[in-house]
Amino acid sequence: MKVLFLTMVKINSFTERGIYNDLLRQFFNKGHEVFAVCPIERREKTKTFLKIEEEGRILNVKTFNLQKTNIIEKGVGTLAIENQFLSAIKKHFCNVKFDLIIYSTPPITFSKVISFIKTRDKAYSYLLLKDIFPQNAIDMKMLKKNGILHRMFLRKEKRLYNLSDTIGCMSEANMNYILEHNPSINQKKVEVNPNSIQPIVILQSEEDKIIIKKKYNLPLDKKIFVYGGNLGKPQGIDFLLETIKYNCNKNAFFLIVGSGTEYNRINQWFKREQPNNALLLNGLPKNEYDNLLNTCDVGMIFLHKDFTIPNFPSRLLSYLEMKIPIIAATDANTDIGTVIEKNECGFAVISGNLKDMNDAVDKMILNKHKYDLMKENAWNLLQKEYKVERSYDIIIKKINV
Repeated sequence: MKVLFLTMVKINSFTERGIYNDLLRQFFNKGHEVFAVCPIERREKTKTFLKIEEEGRILNVKTFNLQKTNIIEKGVGTLAIENQFLSAIKKHFCNVKFDLIIYSTPPITFSKVISFIKTRDKAYSYLLLKDIFPQNAIDMKMLKKNGILHRMFLRKEKRLYNLSDTIGCMSEANMNYILEHNPSINQKKVEVNPNSIQPIVILQSEEDKIIIKKKYNLPLDKKIFVYGGNLGKPQGIDFLLETIKYNCNKNAFFLIVGSGTEYNRINQWFKREQPNNALLLNGLPKNEYDNLLNTCDVGMIFLHKDFTIPNFPSRLLSYLEMKIPIIAATDANTDIGTVIEKNECGFAVISGNLKDMNDAVDKMILNKHKYDLMKENAWNLLQKEYKVERSYDIIIKKINV
């Protein structure tokens, strides 16, 4: 089977680790031919090019800047990307007949590409719904509700859902939201297909961990609470900073590793407040981040309190992979905290509730027996629900019906 994958996430190589790379490698390992199309932003000053690897082909399409840029260029780039992708596919994959087309949100503007491939090749279309747009932009006040842009994106969202033979959602709450707010969608075409990875085990001795902690100036006698990932408005960064400022547990140390639109503001806060219980690091290469993460004790997830859509951040998987318990500070609509507490691998708090957050930090430090159980439960949850084999099987089963 020939598989075409469309994404806004840059794929440098199929050998790298990530939710999409891992899934595409699984297709390759099962004997399928893999073709990926992803953007190469104009800031990289590179023309569209095709990269051929053992696992498949990666078509890097020149686009506007889509990440870490101003909202105007991001908006223009999001609207332009489907024509850019379609033109590149017609040129470089003109003689390839695809059996399956997989694509993720964001963006919701791949409709022309999907329609073209479905019509030309009679391909099966599978949407991996990772973001509910434009409602997330309304929640973050980046779009005016019922404005011209909002109405336009709603039409594009509806068209994308209609074009998709199956919509794979990240969680039960995610799926229920889509069905509730899109009553015209046939319920049979919507299912749960969670974020998934091919987990690895990093072997580190205690001496190795000490060396890594010293490298990054981390304390050796405190529990390290780490937040790793995107630092943007959707993460509700203000509550992360409040947690650092007002947490009084002397045995807790907070580590922030990431990049994004809010990084400079966070950096200025660190310079101004000079917290002695926290450290900010700019984003690290994946392998360096994994080694650092493996020395930490508790993973942290933050989501903005104003979200009405049920986000399910993929950084959960990185924490589970390293066998570290989680504290999730989120809005009331997502079910990621429910999943964590149900599987007894962490605690859920509502973003903005500083008392509950501090209580959760204390519990992680004071109850060693429960903490050790949560570590094992974290790994068990990953093995049960979030391995890439599960996502692959869900897609294949749908096609083979």
